[in-house]
Amino acid sequence: MIEKLTSVDWTPFILSFKLASITAIILFIISLPISWYLATTKSRVKPILEAITALPIVLPPSVLGFYLLWGLSDSSFIGEFLSSHFDISLTFSFVGLVIASCFYSLPFMVQPLQSGFEALNQHMIEASYIAGKSKLETLLYVAIPNIKPSLLMGFIVTFAHTIGEFGVVLMVGGSIPNETKVASVAIYEQVEVMDYENAHIYSLVMLIISFLVLLGVYIFNHRYKSRLGRR
Repeated sequence: MIEKLTSVDWTPFILSFKLASITAIILFIISLPISWYLATTKSRVKPILEAITALPIVLPPSVLGFYLLWGLSDSSFIGEFLSSHFDISLTFSFVGLVIASCFYSLPFMVQPLQSGFEALNQHMIEASYIAGKSKLETLLYVAIPNIKPSLLMGFIVTFAHTIGEFGVVLMVGGSIPNETKVASVAIYEQVEVMDYENAHIYSLVMLIISFLVLLGVYIFNHRYKSRLGRR
């Protein structure tokens, strides 16, 4: 068993962790203003914006993957511009995977943050405005420090969801070793060639990682709630 583990190619897991980490960091930065706006606005377009951000949850990965593949390809305006002026091709590249993952995992970052902002004591927000703080200062120094569980949940769930991506990453990135062949794609290929032993190892590692990630989130949340209850 040990010999089998040492012979397994762990590069797909490294790529998966790299992809998930970069995606989670980018989405954290992008989703903060989006979720803050959705949590505080009373605009009539709010339901439309919420539906757009939540669309990847219900949209089949094949549909999203197809449109991302088309949008990032050299036949699109953006793809053609980058290819002709900077010699950059987004399809079947790691950069393309990051962009696709940001679209696919967006709601898993936005929704926890939005829920956290909506649960804040509004008197605390109003007091910040009365004290002369701007919306940005209120967000950075009042709102964000008081939604730590939501921040952690959003980051971890986005990270875990990105690691588990399959359909979108396969369509946009394909299976290029050391470039776009992430763990989920590697498992699929092992099953295709009926190498169930390696497929079991890869799948078991993914199962353990997912369980430990969620366990850490729940332990943190329980301890955080316990500290709040003692205050």
